[in-house]
Parts: sequence; C-alpha cells; structure tokens
Amino acid sequence: MKMPLSWVQDYCTYTTTPHEYAEKMTMSGTKVEGYECEADEIDNVVIARIEQIEKHPDSDHLVICQVNIGKEENIQIVTGAANLKVGDVVPAALHGSTLPGGVKIKKGKLRGVESNGMLCSLGELGLTTHDFPNAVEDGIMVLDEDVALGTPATVALGLDDVSVEFEITPNRPDCLSIRGLARESAATYGVPFTDHVPQLPTGEGSIADMLKVDIADTVCSRYTAAMVKNVRVKPSPRWMRQRLRLCGVRPINNIVDITNYVMLEYGHPMHAFDSAYVNGNHIIVRKATDGEQIVTLDGVERTLTNDMLVIADEKAPMAVAGVMGGEFSGIYDSTNTIIFESACFDGPSVRVTAKKLGMRTEASARFEKGLNPENCLPAIKRALELVKELDAGDVVGGIVDVYPAPRTPRQIELRPDMINKLLGTAFTKQQMIDTLLPLGFTVEGNTVTVPLERYDDVERDCDLAEEVARMYGYNNMPSTIMKGVATARLYPRQIFGRKLVDALIGYGLYECENFSFYSAKNFDAINLPADDTLRNAVVISNPLGEDTSLMRTTAIPSVLGVIARNFNAHAPEAALFENATEYVPAADADALPTENEKIIIGAYGKDYDYLGVKGIVEKLLETAGITGYTVVRNTTGTIFHPGRCADIMLGDVKLATIGEIHPVVQANYGVKPRIYAADISVDTLFENRGATKEYVPTPKHPATTRDLALVAAEEVAAADIASRIEKAAGKLLEACSLFDVYRGAGVDEGKKSMAYNLVLRGDHTLTDEEADNVVKKVLKSLAEIDVTLRS
Repeated sequence: MKMPLSWVQDYCTYTTTPHEYAEKMTMSGTKVEGYECEADEIDNVVIARIEQIEKHPDSDHLVICQVNIGKEENIQIVTGAANLKVGDVVPAALHGSTLPGGVKIKKGKLRGVESNGMLCSLGELGLTTHDFPNAVEDGIMVLDEDVALGTPATVALGLDDVSVEFEITPNRPDCLSIRGLARESAATYGVPFTDHVPQLPTGEGSIADMLKVDIADTVCSRYTAAMVKNVRVKPSPRWMRQRLRLCGVRPINNIVDITNYVMLEYGHPMHAFDSAYVNGNHIIVRKATDGEQIVTLDGVERTLTNDMLVIADEKAPMAVAGVMGGEFSGIYDSTNTIIFESACFDGPSVRVTAKKLGMRTEASARFEKGLNPENCLPAIKRALELVKELDAGDVVGGIVDVYPAPRTPRQIELRPDMINKLLGTAFTKQQMIDTLLPLGFTVEGNTVTVPLERYDDVERDCDLAEEVARMYGYNNMPSTIMKGVATARLYPRQIFGRKLVDALIGYGLYECENFSFYSAKNFDAINLPADDTLRNAVVISNPLGEDTSLMRTTAIPSVLGVIARNFNAHAPEAALFENATEYVPAADADALPTENEKIIIGAYGKDYDYLGVKGIVEKLLETAGITGYTVVRNTTGTIFHPGRCADIMLGDVKLATIGEIHPVVQANYGVKPRIYAADISVDTLFENRGATKEYVPTPKHPATTRDLALVAAEEVAAADIASRIEKAAGKLLEACSLFDVYRGAGVDEGKKSMAYNLVLRGDHTLTDEEADNVVKKVLKSLAEIDVTLRS
C-alpha cells in the first residue's frame, strides 16, 4: 500500500521527516517498507518560457530557442521539437542537471551552435500522458497553467511529494486505506484525527424509480448503488491525478479515477456500470450457474461455476463480484448514465473465485481480507460528492441500500490486571483508555467497543494488550523475568523412545533419517515375494515422482540404502540405526493407516557380526527392562539369511528379528561385506517394558564363579543351553554368560565347544560343595539334550 504524505495531512497535522515517519510508524505496528520522492532523481530542472525561436543554420530539424528562466539574461537551448511556439512554458534542464535514470545534462554545441541545456519531454521527466493528458507524448512538455519562471520543475509539476510504502498484514484491512493509515499516524504522533464526513449531494428524481437491487445469496452482506446521469467524461483534475500516481494507480478519466480514489481513501473497492447495459434496470447479486460465461474487462472469456458470486441483470452476469467487471460494465465516451456500486462480499468466497479464474486484482486483494460493510455507504457518498466537485455529471436523488443483517459492534470487557499480566507492565486503566481512544475504540466503564473496521482483528484481552503495547512502544517495554513455571514435559512414551536412541548412540551406532516414502522397487530389492503383505502399501495421490510414490511398510530398505551409500563411499565399516515409522494400510480405504514405530539396525565391517548385533539388541532389551525372553531360530524369511537369523520372543510376542541379510538382497544393494541387521518393534518393547529400576544394595557375601566348557551338537542353540542352566541352578545363579565358542582340534566333527561363566551367590558365603552341587544339577539337565562337559 502506497500513500503520499501530503494526503495524510488532510486528516492530521504533524511535522516530521520521511525517515522519522517511517521509523515511528514501524515501531507502532504499521511496518514501512520504504519511501521515495520523485524529486530525488531530478535536479536543476526549472520552469522556463520560450521568448524567441529561429531555425538552425546547419540543420533542417533543429531550432534555436531563447529561453527565459526568470533571470536577467535568457539562455540559449537548441532542440529538435516541432511542437513549440513563442510564449510556451516548458521545463528546462540546465547545465549540470540530472534526470530520472541518472541522465546528466551538460552544455555543448549542436551542429556548431551552443546549447546550454535541454527542454524536457514527459518521458524524460518520468511522466506519461495519463499524468498530464493535455501534453504531447512525442514532443516537449508544454504547461497549460501559469507558473513563476525559474520555479523548480519538481515543485511546479508536483513531483516533490513523498510516497511511503507500507507492508499491511492480513489482519489489518483497515490500513489498506488512506483514512486507516491517517488514523494510525495521528495515534502514533499523538495529534487529533479529523475525519471527513461525506455529504450526499441533492439530486433530481429518485433512484428508487429507476433501479431495483436484490441480494439472492448471503455471500453478499451489503449492496449500495447510486446513479449519475448526463455523465461528462473528461480528464481528472491535476491534484487527483497526482495522488493516484503516487499511490501507484494510473489515472484514466474522471469517472474511473473517482472509483479508484475512493478505493484508496476508504479502502473499499467500487465499480461503475453503464446503465444502458443493465437489462431491466434490475441488479441481482447471485451465484453463477455451472458453465455460465462472461467476458471480463480484460477481454478474456471465462467459464463460471456455481460457487462463484456474480453481479447480474435480468439476462446475464455483468461482473464477477469482488474481482472484475464484465466487458460491457465499463465507462465509454458515449456513456450517459452510470450506476455506482459499493458492496461488501465474503472474503473467502472472493479469494476462491479469484484463484479459480486466475485473476488477482486490486479489488479482490482487499475483499479477501474481509472488509467492513458499514463502509459501503460512506464510500458511495464520497464518490457522489466527488462527482459534484469535479462536475462529472448530475447526481440522481437517493441511494439504494440493501443491508439484510447489519453488523453489531463487538464489545470486550476491559481488564487492566489481565493486560498488565500479559505484558508484564503496570499501566493504569486510564493509560489504557487514553491509548485505545485515538485508535477508534470507545470505552464506557469497563466495556470497550471495537471499531467495526477491526471487527475480525480485535476479539479478546490479548488483542487489547497488543494495542496498548504497540502504541506505548515495544522498544520502551520494561524487561521482566518470566512469571509462572513451565509445565511442559515429555510423555512416558517419548522418554522411553529417547532412552533407546541414547543407548544405541552410546553403543557406537550412528543415527540416520530417511523419508517415509519410497518406490515399489524397494520391495524387489529386499526380495519380497509377490504375495507378501508388506507389498500392500499406502499410495500417495500426488507424489513428487515414482521414487516417492508409496508410504513405506518396512524401513529395512531405507537403512540398507544408507549402508550401500557408505560402502560406495569406501567406508571400511558402518554401524547405524533409524528410529523409523512404518505405515500399514487400514482395511477401510478411507481410514488413516496404522503407524508402527521401529528401530532398524544395520552394520558391516570387521567389528560387526551376528553375535555383535545380537549383543547390541540384548543391551537394548536390558535398557527397556525386559527379561525372560528367548532367541528362536528363523528359517522362513526372505530378507534375512535362512539359518543365520533369529527372532527374539517374549512368550508368544515377537520383540525383534536379528540376523545376516540374505546374499541376494546384499547383491541387490551392491554391498560386498556381509550385512547384519535387526528389526526391533519399539511399540512392543514399550508395551512389555519392565518396571522402574530400583536400588539394590551391594551384596554382603562374595560370589563364587564356575566356568563350564561344554560340547554340544551344532544344531543345539546356545539359548537352549543357557535356559537349562538358569532353570537347573535356580536362585543361586546370579549371572550366566557365554564367553567362547570353539570348533576344531579336540572337538568331534559336527560338534562345537561352548564355554559358559556362572556367577553364584547366596544369602551366605557358598562353600565349594554347594557350588559343585549346583554344577552337578546343571550338567544333569544338559545331559538330557546330549550336552556334556568337555574332557
């Protein structure tokens, strides 16, 4: 939103510099993006009068002008313009002057004749015929008004005003107007705000006899219309053209300029219809029908849908409500009678319509932020007031105003204690009232009435607190210690998950993260059968590409992909994990998928094998407080190597799968060393987690240890041996660990030697006899599965 500083002075008076103004407005909550003055690019250009013209002796198209710049002696300027005559008043760029774009003018000779400057055209001053309609576009600019000779051209042409550009946030549509910004300026500088109340001009006849308006849809909350006959289309006066230009709006003609001027002044878009094209003199605000078409003012035919609001007559749409008028809704030289429209449309509806049609206009940008319906009537009155002031036509008496449900002002209880608590301040109630009143609020007792133009912005205590704080100055707010105690804390489930992650990092693994979606090619890479349930994945309806088209049902491919990248980067070893989410489709297609949390471990290198990964998983189970689990051989999978894979079970519940990756899968990922992996269900671990660990005092009696070298058949699992040891030893067994496995000389073929360390402890110091009796019980139990003591 651009605003000339001179326009604001119509509403409030203060003395300031542009820099100070920008800084103060920004600090009070209305951010200034920047400011500019057209005069900054123009220097040493003055108003001059042509006193004499003679032909150039050596050129057919050049003339020599004697120019009066308000000094005792005239200066000589050579020009090629053909539109000049003696007595013309023109802008002259003197020696050493600067023009827009950084152009420098110096004296010199043209075909041997001295020229002490240059006579300027519109374009050379950064202007167009829209700014000065009576000027010649391809010749020297000739002024049609009396100006003192020698006056700086920037002053004479109105180029010395400063235009300030604001960044208006979506919650402040009231500041998309000169009046709104002027009120903010007055409040910021602590000066009175003097509003202009437009007066409805008296007119002949009655619009009620000439026009009917109906609202057929509540998307339009208010519709006002006025009529002007005997329209006299002509250029707007210079003061209006100048203000429009400084706001970034191109002047066109007096009628169009009036609607744009009112839109800028009140922030409320208006439209003018040629009444000759309103069939039946009946305006209907309704929804379009599917497939209905309209040619808009930009000449494009557009197809409408039944959720778009239109302004129609009895035959067809005339405009897309809040966006753009139709091709026959404009103002032409032949126009005799016009209808001014000032209406209020639902913001979301306008935004959806504009987006569907690909038409973001100045009007739609304002309507979509939510405008105040109470502004409709003042805006249309202001337009009629300008019509009379500019002699643009004859106003017809009255205004059509259809307002089915008038808006009731919002009221909020003023609670100074709450506001001070929010801000950490000690403002008095009167200080708060003195801050709110200049902003348009009214206060009676403890009740604050919010201005209707800020109906959707100010709703509760915190909004009032913001008004008080920004006008006081955030930079002036005292620094205070935060009051209260933060109660945010992690849930048990989050604490549990973080403990597992921290444990894995402590064991030397690196955490990795992958996208939760991938390609169906990953199922082939991990050797999944065609009928495997894991291939039933959630399909993404708008994927970035085929490689991200499915939500993963297993995170193993993701981790194997990271393993492969590490191997391809010549890393000699890698051990990593991902705390991943897997997505299982629901039976109901409309239901959300089930999200399962997993920890996937992957490792390769000389320091990692099956037992190493198994040890990491067992330590993770210890962190989770889970005991009493068993390790069961798994020979059915296709991802892991058959016979080199096991499931960790807690009763009938599977906690994890560990093992060596299948050679086919390993080859698919191009990794040569053996890969060992683990697939752990975090959800299942949490459900079966142990109780909180309690302090156990240091044992009073020493432990007794025994090492057993056992010989067993290859098919006997170490877990089965450990289980029998634990059962046979009973309560005296404190710990049992496998510390060596041997195959070779001294051990029969098909057999293996396994060395276990037993730690025994009782409520007294155990004797050798007691310890030996425990060992005997263990050996007796192991003999049942043909496991004997190695000789």
